[in-house]
Amino acid sequence: MHRLPFPMIFAALTLAAVSPVAAFELRSADLPTTSPIAQTHVANGFGCAGANRSPALSWSDPPAGTRSFAVTAYDPDAPTGSGWWHWVVFNLPASATGLPAGAGDPSGAALPSGAVQSRTDTGIPGYFGPCPPLGDAPHRYVFTVHALKVERLDLPPDSSGALVGFNLTANRLGQATITARYGR
Repeated sequence: MHRLPFPMIFAALTLAAVSPVAAFELRSADLPTTSPIAQTHVANGFGCAGANRSPALSWSDPPAGTRSFAVTAYDPDAPTGSGWWHWVVFNLPASATGLPAGAGDPSGAALPSGAVQSRTDTGIPGYFGPCPPLGDAPHRYVFTVHALKVERLDLPPDSSGALVGFNLTANRLGQATITARYGR
């Protein structure tokens, strides 16, 4: 049996321990973490007068084996007892590295072919920006890209955020998030 000298084994283990492993990361210049979400991305409805334009998102270094992506925007602070789904997109191809600003238009025209925008808690598909109740402390808006082990989620286009969320959890290899805030 061939044995490696201890110094070689130690050096190999040390290099493996300090070699940087790229982390799955979500980025957006449109979602500052130190200031409120801009009016461009705030809802136009429910008493808010923003432009309701979804933010540009980009991601990198997904986990090995990623076969598709999904993107969600969720407000855990909504006074509903179950939060509020602001955007639900799934069946994004594994080759995707982001979504442009405005991709959340209800038409879905700026989404990759085959992607599905399902129902938000407004009852319709497409991005619906922040619009917390007047006087509430600023709400957190959690934008998440989910790396999935399946090529597609076999769900109807009008699936609820909760149903999609259940399937995301069951098929997720990893996720990356940005949490932004907005209050009025």
